[in-house]
Formats: sequence, structure tokens, C-alpha cells
Amino acid sequence: MRWTIAARPNARELVAEDFEIDRNPPLGTLQDDDLRVAVLMLSCDPAQKGWMENVAGYAEPTEIGQTMPALGVGRVIESRSAGFAPGDLVQGLLGWADEMIVRASAMRKVRDEPDAPRLALGLLGSSGLTAYFGLTRIGVPQAGDVLVVTGAAGGVGSIVGQLGKIAGCRVIGIAGGPDKCRWLTEELGFDHAIDYKAEKVKARVRELAPEGIDVLWDNVGGQMLDDLLARIARKARVVICGGIARYQQQGRPPGPGSYFNIVFKSARMEGFLLGDFAEDHDIGRDRLRRWLAEGRIVQRDEVVDGLENAPQTLMRLFRGLNRGKLLIRVAE
Repeated sequence: MRWTIAARPNARELVAEDFEIDRNPPLGTLQDDDLRVAVLMLSCDPAQKGWMENVAGYAEPTEIGQTMPALGVGRVIESRSAGFAPGDLVQGLLGWADEMIVRASAMRKVRDEPDAPRLALGLLGSSGLTAYFGLTRIGVPQAGDVLVVTGAAGGVGSIVGQLGKIAGCRVIGIAGGPDKCRWLTEELGFDHAIDYKAEKVKARVRELAPEGIDVLWDNVGGQMLDDLLARIARKARVVICGGIARYQQQGRPPGPGSYFNIVFKSARMEGFLLGDFAEDHDIGRDRLRRWLAEGRIVQRDEVVDGLENAPQTLMRLFRGLNRGKLLIRVAE
């Protein structure tokens, strides 16, 4: 069974008709350097919509009718590569299918341990590494800094805030709804949480950070980014990670009206891709694993069972219905 791309959701919401189910896909034959992999767990990420639209310039173009791509973890069934054997756990770009043939050179082995797929796709995968490298290398947090995180209850934002606390920051998270806000402060240790659905974000940030924002981590973009740029402190670092506000917007989004505050405050705004730090990924994993073992980071994810639920699960992500990392369990 697999799900294929049936349409391109450019400048609109994802709908169920964007995907088509294929219950008897051809399996194909292995070539040299190929692996046949049983898919165990898949990650839901905002970038997947960009892959469908072919607007993510860093990713291979997609085709209508191809298997819907997704980062995932699987177990090797058959190998034509000397570096992998049947039974190995592997991680990489897989897809919405119960079984796939992939290039061994595009996979990495995963430590076979309890909760390995969840860890590999969450804290020790793209979410945790994005948070770690974006914050430590671009945000450069210092003890006493005010760190503001938008999309703070998501898979990346929830880790960014916890890393900020380890660095000695005062952390303010912005999320939608009282339950998410309570989770940020009561379980993850954020100092404050702002409910953007019920509060005026710009005014609340002024109250909570009267001297301004030292590190701004943005997962949202749009008006929220504009409002927060107006509140940055001198020498602030603005980390642009995502732009979920623009993913379903028609046309080209306007630039932030407050952008020139970067000049007035001698600040810096920078975007990044996780691949920029590929050579150091193992360093990030080692540090995140240690902090998890020490209880300084909490891994939170939501796991939805069943490949048949993949389209509805991904749509939940864009509706802000998840708390922490959103995953699809395909098989045990």
C-alpha cells in the first residue's frame, strides 16, 4: 500500500483529494546499492507541502503519481549494499508506503534501542537537530537573554525553548490555545507562554520583555514576525526557521514592514537549512541524547497509527492541532 501525490496544493490548504491511495503498488527489483525497506514510522513536516508544490528549491522535484515523500525510519528486508544487512534500522527520505526500495547511500543506520524510530525522527532527527544548530550556531544564546519562540508547541519550537533554558535564557513561547500554553510552562519549563488566539502578542511581549528580544526564533512568519521585529533588542539575533503563515497563502507574501529595525538595532536576521551543518550532526545528536538522559529535555510527540491515516494526519499539522512532533506509525 502507498499514497501518491494527486495534485499540487499551491497557495491553498491541503485537502484529502491531493493524495491517492494505491493498494497494490509494483514492488520493483533491487539494483546495486539498493535496499528494500519495511517502513516503520514517518515524520510529518511543514516542508512536505513545499515538496508537493515544487517550491522547495533544496529538494528534488516531485511528480504527480509518485509516492508521497516523507522522512522516516524503516528496517532493511533485503540489501544489495555491503554496508547494510537485513534487520538494520535505517533513517532517511522514505515515503508514504509500507515498503520501499531506496538507495543505500541515502540512508543512515539508526541505533536499535527502545523507541528508536521516535527518537530518530524527533529529538535526534530533523526536529531536534534543526533546533540545536539553528539556536546554537545562529541564535547564539547567552545567559540572561530573552528568547522568544513562535510556533513554540510544535516539534521544533518545543525543543528550541528547552535548549534556551539550558543556555540560561528567559524563554517566552507563543502558541495557540490555553492547553498548549500550559504545557509549555508546566511541563517544558518555559518562563512564559502567550496564547496568540486570545492575547495581543505585541503588547504581551512588551510587558514580558520591556528591554526587547535578544533572540527571536521564528517558525511562523507573516504579521507575527513583523510585530516581533518591532520588539527586538540591540544586537538581537533573528533565526528564520519556518513560515507556516505563508504555506497556505495565495500569491507572494509581503515583506515585513518592521524589517528596518534590524538596522536601527544593529541586529542580524538569518535563515538556514539543516544540511548546512551536516558534518556536525553527530555532535548535535550526542549532546541532545545526553540532555535527554539527564532529564534536561523532554521529548514529546503524538503518534498516529496507520498508514491509511497519513493524509488526515499531515493536514492536522497545518491546522495547528498537534503538540510536539507529529508522527505516523506504519508498523511495529
